[in-house]
Amino acid sequence: MAYTKNAPFRADVVGSYLRPQELKDARKAFEAGTLDAAGLKAVEDAAITKLVEQQKQAGLHVITDGEFRRGWWHLDAMWGFSGVDKVALDHGYQFHGEETRAESARVTGKIAFDGTHPFVEHFRFLKQFEDDTVVARQTIPAPAQTVAEFYRPENIESLEAVYGKGVEADAAVDADLVAAYRGLIAALYDEGCRNVQLDDCVWGMLCDPDYGKAKLIAPGEYADPKERFLAINNAVIADQPEDLVITTHDCRGNYHSTWASQGGYEPVADILFARENVSAFYLEFDDDRSGDFAPLAKIHPNATVVLGLITSKSPVLEDPEVVKARIQEAAQYVPLDRLCLSTQCGFASTEEGNELTEEEQWAKIALVRQVAAEVWGED
Repeated sequence: MAYTKNAPFRADVVGSYLRPQELKDARKAFEAGTLDAAGLKAVEDAAITKLVEQQKQAGLHVITDGEFRRGWWHLDAMWGFSGVDKVALDHGYQFHGEETRAESARVTGKIAFDGTHPFVEHFRFLKQFEDDTVVARQTIPAPAQTVAEFYRPENIESLEAVYGKGVEADAAVDADLVAAYRGLIAALYDEGCRNVQLDDCVWGMLCDPDYGKAKLIAPGEYADPKERFLAINNAVIADQPEDLVITTHDCRGNYHSTWASQGGYEPVADILFARENVSAFYLEFDDDRSGDFAPLAKIHPNATVVLGLITSKSPVLEDPEVVKARIQEAAQYVPLDRLCLSTQCGFASTEEGNELTEEEQWAKIALVRQVAAEVWGED
């Protein structure tokens, strides 16, 4: 029997976890050609089985596969669509003081969901662990994140070779991408998925004027790229089954405990908070880079806010009293009964992971649960 409640939960998580050493070793062996795909899958299966048990023991009501079968939180999903290829670049994403691996997702044919995607099989494995205490969550990059990747300067020539240039070409890209996402989500739903989280960094980029002006896509038919991102996301969310909960996680980048952008949510609040039709916003608020809580006043009345007040970037545990005070501060803008608590991001948005130990990771989750129980009195 699957858990009857659904996200968000008072004590929640974003979904990625530190990869255990045996999994890291197996991936290296696979890449070196000394371990075959079946061998890698066996290691992944064992690691995920153990992770699910750890999540249950931690008292969480949501389980994920930790993104253990991925190298990236976003690119692996994009590579699963038809017409999208994995490519190596001469540089990675630029984070604060660090550069990532140099890979991307490039359009080389018409974008489509062809009836199969690795994430469907991944979810099928996770689904078996649902019981009367937990629901299984599937995390995927938001459509806006994917279209932004396709329009990177390094990828635009290939995209235009397939779709052409101009307003009509942009509209065709968006339409095909939306159809592909809806196909993927329908396939996940058929496997029993009732909790999809759209992970999205484009809004965090748009909060940073220096980052946004230089690196985000041309607006196409829209006067503002924010409108294009909103339209794509909402087109995927629209008319989904009533029992499918779709939420979003919006942050400013998470790679090896570093960040990519900074700035409060005010520049995007009127569009993202007021008009994106998700049931909950998982929001980064672990330090001053995220600004204050005032933009939360724009959150539409049908949405819950999951406050990411516990950082996943550092092993240092927050003071519970400070966290509780911040929750009360946020409650000035969104009623307390529409607030929840989580880490600000996952612990390993990429396979490199953040700079803390697995023990410290679980201590962070225990702190989330402790504070949530003290604030809301719910398990």
